[in-house]
Amino acid sequence: MSREVVRPAALRALDREIVACRACPRLVEWREQVAQEKRASFRADTYWGRPVPGFGDPSGRVLVAGLAPAAHGANRTGRVFTGDRSGDFLYASLFRTGFANQPTSVAADDGLELRDLYITAAVRCAPPANKPTPVERNRCLPYLTRELDLLSSVRVIVVLGAFAYEAVGRVLAAAGAPLPSPRPKFGHLAEVPTARAQVLGCFHPSQQNTFTGKLTEPMIDEVFLRARAIADGVPSRP
Repeated sequence: MSREVVRPAALRALDREIVACRACPRLVEWREQVAQEKRASFRADTYWGRPVPGFGDPSGRVLVAGLAPAAHGANRTGRVFTGDRSGDFLYASLFRTGFANQPTSVAADDGLELRDLYITAAVRCAPPANKPTPVERNRCLPYLTRELDLLSSVRVIVVLGAFAYEAVGRVLAAAGAPLPSPRPKFGHLAEVPTARAQVLGCFHPSQQNTFTGKLTEPMIDEVFLRARAIADGVPSRP
């Protein structure tokens, strides 16, 4: 049975700020160009073409941080990791591991619900070649800092790839809970403790990783099962 998730007013206000942002000229130009030109297979769609806010359970104990919206994925649908191959792989895993009510995510109104988990991104606009610049990342990070502050139940942060790991490290440092020094290297299933939350590494579910077998279904499922265990207080493995 579906359950209505009430989105707190402070998160809704942050959403509005994110969606209205035009701080990075290169990203604004690209996201809007893509929304006008479209991909042939989506030519009947009305693209979102704006920054993409986070999505999920505001009381979730697990936060997933990705890189940025895909040009023809979230930049089209308006919901993070929705409508592209990476999202297909991610949401299927969240369904198998009990964090989502359905295994697919094709549109913002398709009935998807997340349970005990919230998804966001380091950069909110689709970047050319999926590569934001360091300056663009840093301009966007205050949104993630504020988001994390509002998501007070978060105990585990799953970082999808090294870019997200770097971004989350900066956000945690700004929040007074830096990663250990020297900073542990990013790795799949690497666990890094901080005063705010446990950081858990996961290879990004990009087609490059999933098609080559660098990231398989059992591998990503293990990450989310481990995330729940950490949230439940199961100690780190030796």
